[in-house]
Amino acid sequence: MIMNEKIKASEVHVTGIQGEDLGVMSTKEALLLAKQLKVDLVCTSLMSSPPPCKLIGAGQAKQEAMQEKQQARKREQAPKTKELRLTPHIEDHDLDTKRQQAVRILQGGDAVQLVVKISGKEGAQAKALLEELVKDLNAYGRKQTGIQLSGKQASVQLDPL
Repeated sequence: MIMNEKIKASEVHVTGIQGEDLGVMSTKEALLLAKQLKVDLVCTSLMSSPPPCKLIGAGQAKQEAMQEKQQARKREQAPKTKELRLTPHIEDHDLDTKRQQAVRILQGGDAVQLVVKISGKEGAQAKALLEELVKDLNAYGRKQTGIQLSGKQASVQLDPL
């Protein structure tokens, strides 16, 4: 984002603070106008001639640029995988709590790994529990993998929508 004295063009097309069109003027005139109004002159695009510029409240342009950078950084980060552990004999209330935690994690943009610890012949119970949870969380995330039974645990990963 090019601001104030860093604008090298000889003429600019200026838009006022409320969005009104002030027309084409020399860069010096535009800078004088910006100083009189105690605002910044910000060039929005260098692709056209004369380049379009806006009068924006002092400091507001820098704040908008910072917010754009933060949003871009947030979009670049890969989603984290968070694990929720359960048992096949979980109480209804505890299951509701785990379900709410999973919803919160998925809405936050992270993936959820649901893991059920198995001992003995609880594999079928664990698989049924995971199928129920996946069905309940269908509105918030989709299965990345199928339900995997391996040794002492059953697991499934849900990615956010």
